[in-house]
Amino acid sequence: MRRPEGAVNIDSTSCRAHQHAAGARRRSPRDFPQKGGCARVETDGREALGRSRGGLTSKVHLPADDRTRPLTWQTSPGQRGDSPMFIPVLEALRIRRHGPGRPRSRPDRVRGDKAYSHYDNRAYLRRRGIKATIAQPDDQQAKRQRKGRTGGRPPVFDKAQYRHRSAVERCVSKWKQYRAVASRYDKRDYIFNGTLAVAAIVIWLRDTVQEPP
Repeated sequence: MRRPEGAVNIDSTSCRAHQHAAGARRRSPRDFPQKGGCARVETDGREALGRSRGGLTSKVHLPADDRTRPLTWQTSPGQRGDSPMFIPVLEALRIRRHGPGRPRSRPDRVRGDKAYSHYDNRAYLRRRGIKATIAQPDDQQAKRQRKGRTGGRPPVFDKAQYRHRSAVERCVSKWKQYRAVASRYDKRDYIFNGTLAVAAIVIWLRDTVQEPP
């Protein structure tokens, strides 16, 4: 019997930082503990806080499964783009198997919006044998068409699969039902990651309780 396809849906969300989250004393990168569930990407991001159009914000990058549960995450300053965080987020992915064996680090498919349509991201997925369902923005399509035959074939895009990407948006909606996630009150990045971890645990526990026998 063929096992069901293991797909993840990747996206990001911005969390507005409360004024109490600002003003943390500067430390050496060696003083920071590792994040819960994910590796540190930026040691000079000043506690993953940054200025964006919405003010002082943090951004949470996450993949979710089709049952709208967060699998892992990375935090970054609010002005950081989504595409550069695509590979670090997937590298931190570990999915526990139902039977024996090491956790899976390679999903069968990744779904993402136009923000993740970059050559490096698609090449990374091809190297690892992961199917990509990522929408391509209009400017990339026009650039390929201008090149004519040298532009290559358009990437494969399955509209039916892409509809399932809404699972990660529903996951974010669940996460932001917690006030400490919707608005960041923690000065330290590792404490904010602990807040995210507690909310993620509750989401998983509630899903387990509602799971049919």
